[in-house]
Amino acid sequence: MSNCEYDPNYLAQLRDFARDTVRAAAVRIRAQRAEIIGSDGLAAHTQTKSSAVDPVTEVDQSTERFIAESIQSQRPGDGIFGEEGAFVASETGVTWIVDPIDGTVNFLYGIEEFAVSMGAAIDGEIVAGAVINVARETLYSAALGQGATVEFADGQVRELACRTETDPSLALVATGFGYAAGRRQAQAQLLTSMLPSVRDIRRMGAAALDLCRVAEGSVDAYYEHGINPWDFAAGTIVAAEAGAVVRHPGLQKLSTEGEITWVCGGKLAPSFQQLLASKGALTPLRG
Repeated sequence: MSNCEYDPNYLAQLRDFARDTVRAAAVRIRAQRAEIIGSDGLAAHTQTKSSAVDPVTEVDQSTERFIAESIQSQRPGDGIFGEEGAFVASETGVTWIVDPIDGTVNFLYGIEEFAVSMGAAIDGEIVAGAVINVARETLYSAALGQGATVEFADGQVRELACRTETDPSLALVATGFGYAAGRRQAQAQLLTSMLPSVRDIRRMGAAALDLCRVAEGSVDAYYEHGINPWDFAAGTIVAAEAGAVVRHPGLQKLSTEGEITWVCGGKLAPSFQQLLASKGALTPLRG
């Protein structure tokens, strides 16, 4: 379905629901984190998933339950696809793609770079979403064809626009790493190949926030192999609506496929894509 075929008011409703839900989830996360730290500590409430360095906390799980319950009560019939296992088939055509805490390692270490991410897809196309930096209370959101905004903790709101850099050698690039040792080694080799060709590289630890940084212009570009739909769904609509070129594997492929997601300002895209291709980065990194 093309952009013009969607009802703008309906897309705005989806965006606003995502905003309200991630904001409420962030309040719960801050309260739960403080309560757990004040009792027996986060370690007692943490398990691992794909590897020993891939943690999941009880806060991740309870936040996903809260979001799922919010969707089911306020938007019955909508689908849910969550990182921690929540799945409901859609009866309305809308599916919510949810990451209850993107940047769980940062959450554990007290680094203020973790987010709640919630994107809405219709027939496989991401049409609205919201991402909130939980610690800083910075809320990014967008709806297809309606631009993207950021709302700060003090209530100030501004429109987002990505940077207009054209030269990769002057581009500040964000990236991330997977959890499997083999993929991390391949990602490190790619990074050392990329680094001499760009201004510098940043690794903050939350893909959703990296995508929003492209949207706000605090980095010029982002690339990473093997991220999941819940990592990029909301952030990519925010970046796209801020003027970025967005390339991702689609909502059916998971991190095991090792495919690349890359995003950058529109003027940078042709030369950045050429750079990625020259480094072999457009080839999936499996493992």
